[in-house]
Amino acid sequence: MIENAINHSTLAKLVESGGVRAAHVIGLAGGWGISVKCGSSVRPLAAQRGKVRLFSRLETAAAYLKAIGIARFDVDALDYDRALRARPDRAASLKRTHAAAAYDKWFRSKVQEALDDPRPGMPHEEVSARWQRKRSQLLQKLGGAQGIKT
Repeated sequence: MIENAINHSTLAKLVESGGVRAAHVIGLAGGWGISVKCGSSVRPLAAQRGKVRLFSRLETAAAYLKAIGIARFDVDALDYDRALRARPDRAASLKRTHAAAAYDKWFRSKVQEALDDPRPGMPHEEVSARWQRKRSQLLQKLGGAQGIKT
């Protein structure tokens, strides 16, 4: 947890009471943070879990401040690094998710196609007997070609 950090509800109360003297949007590795000056201390905005709240886009941080009642603020982009914001792990995860969804759609269509097939079904015993005969024939051919007896 960050010392002197404030959460959203505390910031809202400070803005409402007029206790915020200045606001700053600060560029960090991976996003944009907000700090506010209350009296003589500068306090960062924290997320619910106590870490510094990061906004992925400057526009989102600006919209947040405007919605809470802070229309004027400074921006310090010195330490902002856009490259650190990229999440290649998420890109790979999204590709896997889309591939799984496409496979699921294909699989469901094949199942529905089989369910909608008007031809009569075949008993399990008959199917098993057919495949047993096919296996036996293949094993005989394979055994004859390699000199293996079955």
